[in-house]
Amino acid sequence: MKRCKHFFLALILCIGASELFAQDNTNAIVRDDVVFEENDGMVAVEAEYFFKQSKNDIRQWYRTSKNEQAKVGRDEDGPHCKDAGNNAYLEILPDTRVTHDDKLIAGENFSNNAGMMGVLHYKVKINTPGRYYVWARAYSAGAEDNGLHVGIDGAWPETGQRMQWCEGKHSWRWESKQRTAEVHCGEPYLIYLDIEKAGVHEITFSMREDGFEFDRFLLTNEKEFIPQGIGPVVKIAAGKLPESYPVVTENPVSK
Repeated sequence: MKRCKHFFLALILCIGASELFAQDNTNAIVRDDVVFEENDGMVAVEAEYFFKQSKNDIRQWYRTSKNEQAKVGRDEDGPHCKDAGNNAYLEILPDTRVTHDDKLIAGENFSNNAGMMGVLHYKVKINTPGRYYVWARAYSAGAEDNGLHVGIDGAWPETGQRMQWCEGKHSWRWESKQRTAEVHCGEPYLIYLDIEKAGVHEITFSMREDGFEFDRFLLTNEKEFIPQGIGPVVKIAAGKLPESYPVVTENPVSK
């Protein structure tokens, strides 16, 4: 009898630990004192360096790396750590709308209203106020995982809504286009934030479509700038960043 009790106790502890570990990749890995810094009109940030998530009761952002894979409901495509900045990225899950045949449910797997679901928070010190064009690096595997919103200091301006990816499927791709009624694949130069004062600002990203995979973002005051590869080096004004994730030469197999 004692052996059975010990067995079931160990089993419960094991299950509990597994569930806890499964949720670890939603937690922030940087403290709220980490502040990224703009220099010479440019600031770059790894997506996984958010200091908190909010409005994540229906959809959450999960980190994927060599040793971290989310197991949350539907997620048909495998990990894409290879060629991701810092060998890690975020994905908002579960992904219940993969194709046009899947039902669109506003407020669940889709949010055309910025700032309503799955919000990521970052602190950025701006030294040179002005207009900053926002670029994000994403991996899109279909037509229903390629939308995002960006905001600042609790506001969600029209110029930060409906970031859109169409080209470069099944690869990491930088983009800065806004989906419009006239051009569904997005128009360039329409995604930007007007930052009037120098100092620390809170940059936020929120879900538009579930299944979106998010690697990095950057702000630049150079309108014609086009990031290449992984993009600019990440610089901080305060705080300490964690160690880099293990290098991935081939994408891990889905668990």
